[in-house]
Amino acid sequence: MKARFAVPALLLCLGGGATMGCHRVPLTSPTPLATGTVLLRFTRKVHGPLELSLDGTRIPVSQYPKGARSLMIKGLTPGQHRFFLASAREVFSPDSGELDLPAGKGLYKIVLTQTFDAVLYGKPDPLPPAEGLPGVSATMLK
Repeated sequence: MKARFAVPALLLCLGGGATMGCHRVPLTSPTPLATGTVLLRFTRKVHGPLELSLDGTRIPVSQYPKGARSLMIKGLTPGQHRFFLASAREVFSPDSGELDLPAGKGLYKIVLTQTFDAVLYGKPDPLPPAEGLPGVSATMLK
């Protein structure tokens, strides 16, 4: 390829990514988060159902029927909390880890999300209802 065609071809490739469904994910929270709040921002829409475990306890998640871009967890105490995310339709990175919640602030974290299309035959056994932690709530946001 000649050099005179390389620059326009490169610009065409870079410009095409903006129109193919790419969107920007903010690196910081658009609004200040309250104390004890964690906002997990997904890079794609999550249709769920989403399973969340905090410190070894399953937390009930209020699902959003059309898919959500964020998961808001409220009512956590400052300090370290271990989390685990799971879904039959999506794969997360990181799907588990530690949240270091500072005192007097909330925490904003970006979670890479990819759709996972699997063919499952039969119907899976339903999970028992999540126990939850006192005062902790998790809600998927649009």
